Amino acid sequence: MHLLSPLARAVAQLDDRAFLGVLARCLAWSATCFVALHVAAVWAVGHVLHWHGWLGWVAGLLASIGATLLAGWLFLPLAAAIGTMYTDRIADAVERRHYPTLPPAPGPAFAPLLWEGITLAARILALNLLALVLILLLPGIGLLLAWAIAAYAIGRGLFVVVAMRRMPRPAAEQLYRSARGIILGYGGIMAVAAYVPLLNLFIPLLGTAAMVHILDLALTRTR
Repeated sequence: MHLLSPLARAVAQLDDRAFLGVLARCLAWSATCFVALHVAAVWAVGHVLHWHGWLGWVAGLLASIGATLLAGWLFLPLAAAIGTMYTDRIADAVERRHYPTLPPAPGPAFAPLLWEGITLAARILALNLLALVLILLLPGIGLLLAWAIAAYAIGRGLFVVVAMRRMPRPAAEQLYRSARGIILGYGGIMAVAAYVPLLNLFIPLLGTAAMVHILDLALTRTR
């Protein structure tokens, strides 16, 4: 399998009904979070700060702009959390089309999967904070370091969640180490896409689907 094949196969499967269903859910979740953040920001201006009149209008506008910037910054951890919610649905669709001879994956129980999603989002958020500090302290170099941090967080996180469908976590971690290069490469692609409007909406779907192909590639290399 060519190194770009996982992404190409994931994109080629966008016509799959299961993929379209997950994409619709991702759009709904993203829109809900975006609206909720804006409503909370405007409500805080009027009901917490008690600013009204022209001052309240200006403050509300600034709060809305700030909420938009915050939503963009929070998108990467949110996308990772959403992706873990639909890991089984996406992976099952990929395996039906490309790996029909594989036995059904037992998959992790809901509670461990939910915990993985929460910890992955928290890890990415914490690393984003570190990246922000690096950008402020080391302009230019800090931006590159921030991209590397995001590539590590989302690449490793999505791969381990996908691998845990078919193996215990320790084995998934060991397999990650054996295929770290390609996994972090795809993490880098997703980290860049996270800051491109509209394209970032596809990260949970295409990122998870690509990791299913990378998992097959990693398992093939270890045999």
